[in-house]
Amino acid sequence: MNILGAEITFKFSVFITFLALGILMVFWIGAIPLFSWEHALDIKPTPGNSVWLPFGWMGVANALPFAIWFYLAIEQLPLAAEEAHDPKKDMPKGLLYGILTLIIASVLTLFLNAGISPGAAAVGESAEPLFLAFKTIFGDGVGASLLALVAVAGLIASFHTIIYAYGRNIYSLSRAGYFPQWLSVTHDTHKTPYVALIAGAVVGYVVALLIEFGGDIFGKDSAVGAILLNMAVFGAVIAYIMQMIAFVLLRRNFPDIERPYVSPLGNAGAIIAGIIAFGALITLFANADYRVGVIGCAVWFAAGIVYFALRGRHRLVYSPEEDFAVNLGKKI
Repeated sequence: MNILGAEITFKFSVFITFLALGILMVFWIGAIPLFSWEHALDIKPTPGNSVWLPFGWMGVANALPFAIWFYLAIEQLPLAAEEAHDPKKDMPKGLLYGILTLIIASVLTLFLNAGISPGAAAVGESAEPLFLAFKTIFGDGVGASLLALVAVAGLIASFHTIIYAYGRNIYSLSRAGYFPQWLSVTHDTHKTPYVALIAGAVVGYVVALLIEFGGDIFGKDSAVGAILLNMAVFGAVIAYIMQMIAFVLLRRNFPDIERPYVSPLGNAGAIIAGIIAFGALITLFANADYRVGVIGCAVWFAAGIVYFALRGRHRLVYSPEEDFAVNLGKKI
């Protein structure tokens, strides 16, 4: 669908997202009357810890990458700016409504799922936590299984739009010379970056297969989803840290540039967000279960830096989008 064009991609994205939200609303409505703190706090604390923090602050640190997954990739929305009618108004509005939707959905889903039978301890061990919740609400019949199957729509919505994002990212970086230029070839008919889309998919599948069958490296019980999640968060938090630094520097060095949207949190919000992202980066290496995958991702980053240093920086292509930065440089 991404190769066929942006229109069909976005139409499907809207459909599958509303379907996923609809299923979650069915879950919320069914779970609210069944919620109890007894279920939510049924994890037996480790020595020296309380029922509110059964694994202590280290447990919070280990959970942070999974918490970030609730919100990961919302920052990729500006990649669709060229498809918007009025990016100056549409992008801030879309990002704010998007993050608000994610906050409400994540809080309700997390707490309601943990707060109904079979309880937080069982949910924490389950590979299908939402399916457990549907069985509690609707019983063990076909209805619960069907709803759980439809709930997979949330994963489809997430991965579908991430495919769009990585395609645009690879295409843009290739066109600018940071990646090999053959990655920026577009489809003759649909004018979409099909080479970037296919290349990104191939890399993703290869990594997933290595984790699945690389038992000696990743461990016999390696969870592909969890390891990939931590690898994705690794890349994301680095991006967040760099974005927060850029935000502070732009506000300090270029206070007079046009800003269609001004953050109400200012530099303080950016600094706090940067600190949280840096803390998450550290915790990714703290959990031995996912450390090999994160180190592999770091090696991939290092290889990219080496490629740029030896070859990419000599093949950069000047683009009209850089006029803004060039003009800023002349004002310094």
